[in-house]
Amino acid sequence: MTITCTKMASYMLVSFVVCGLFAPSALTSPTPLVIWHGMGDSCCNPLSMGSIKSMVEEQVKGIYVRSLEIGSNIIEDTENGFLMNVNKQVTMVCDKLAKDTKLANGYNAIGFSQGGQFLRAVAQRCPNPPMLNLISVGGQHQGVYGFPHCPGDNSTLCDYVRKLLNLGAYNSYVQSFLVQAEYWHDPLNEEEYKKASIFLADINQENVVNQTYKTNLMKLKKFVMVMFTEDTMVEPRESEWFGFYKPGSGTELQDLRNTTLYTEDRLGLKEMDSQGKLVFLTSDTDHLQFSKEWFTKNLIPYIKE
Repeated sequence: MTITCTKMASYMLVSFVVCGLFAPSALTSPTPLVIWHGMGDSCCNPLSMGSIKSMVEEQVKGIYVRSLEIGSNIIEDTENGFLMNVNKQVTMVCDKLAKDTKLANGYNAIGFSQGGQFLRAVAQRCPNPPMLNLISVGGQHQGVYGFPHCPGDNSTLCDYVRKLLNLGAYNSYVQSFLVQAEYWHDPLNEEEYKKASIFLADINQENVVNQTYKTNLMKLKKFVMVMFTEDTMVEPRESEWFGFYKPGSGTELQDLRNTTLYTEDRLGLKEMDSQGKLVFLTSDTDHLQFSKEWFTKNLIPYIKE
């Protein structure tokens, strides 16, 4: 029996498909999105992640957005961004994502500031459910060598973090719980960094190459990195594109393609680059300062994929 565009009743949906009025893609839901906030923030702050979540839901109809809460409430979530071992956080998130049935067929991820490298660790360590696209907005992928100022309203906590970093970022006690110490990268003492860093040195394959990490990261369709060209918080800002100071220097910079991480392809970034999987974007603003228009133009297309 031939179904035409004039058929009605029980044949209506089929007719729409045949006539091109109801594309098959319209029958499927958008790819879910997972969000991980940055330091001093929380999953559901209406002025930050809550606003991002609402904006995405407005522009991508029907999308499921999960903004990660690290802890049992917003206060714990904020505090854990400073004072909870990053490896424990990543393990916790991997468990949350694995149990979320809405993510079973894959998801896109967007991380803000330190949430960017934390989600990269998720991609490297936990391939199920599969992360499809990773968007890192100001993530410090080669770490930081400075702590200029601290976001959020808790100045007491910020001062505490500064004192601990000054005490010794590579002290085993400090490394065990202070988040920012776990991605502190001292270019003047590379060997101590590689030996003592319990998080960043691991996911950046500084000591040994974990082939599983590399294989998992290379499964991404796109790895999008946003650098804020006027960033006054991240030192150096080039870390947002995997650039960093040359070993032995606290002033001379090198971009990703001149690092051993790239030339030795320890993460698979060189091969991903050759495949067009790496996307380098800029925002000519300070750290995490962008407009709705910029976000819509530059990032929504990857969220829609």
